[in-house]
Amino acid sequence: MIKLIRLDERMIHGQVAIKWSRHTGVDRIIVANDAAASNPIVQKSLMMAAPPTAKVAIKSVADAIKLLSDPKAANHSILLIVASPEDLLAMVKNVKDIPLINVGNYGRIAPKQGDEQRKTYGSNLYAYPSEVELFKQILDMGIETVYQTTPEDIPEKLNKVLGI
Repeated sequence: MIKLIRLDERMIHGQVAIKWSRHTGVDRIIVANDAAASNPIVQKSLMMAAPPTAKVAIKSVADAIKLLSDPKAANHSILLIVASPEDLLAMVKNVKDIPLINVGNYGRIAPKQGDEQRKTYGSNLYAYPSEVELFKQILDMGIETVYQTTPEDIPEKLNKVLGI
């Protein structure tokens, strides 16, 4: 069962490995990212950052959807991590029973779109208008969606953070 889906462009790092994995009490972490799934060096670095308390799978978005659609997934406590609003939208459209979406760190290192600057929405949230449109589609799915960098931070409704 998915406990939380988190948008975090750095995927697995200290906040995820220590704070979020403990806070959610997961025994599995699934990273759904096409680039990471096809790059052995990125996979190794993510595995090195992963907590010893959870098994980790790094899958393409399509393979992660298949994995999470398997009835066996219900037997585990899963933290699902995506690195972009596009991947987040794909997940919420194709994976059932997502209880909560957490937007944590996005926009600082994500690929740029020409010379345009992303607008700042929080200390760790930056987005282009096209990305805000993706967030609107995600919010329209009706799943509780919050902006929260660490478990100690007070969660804020994403629609309020984005001003929509």
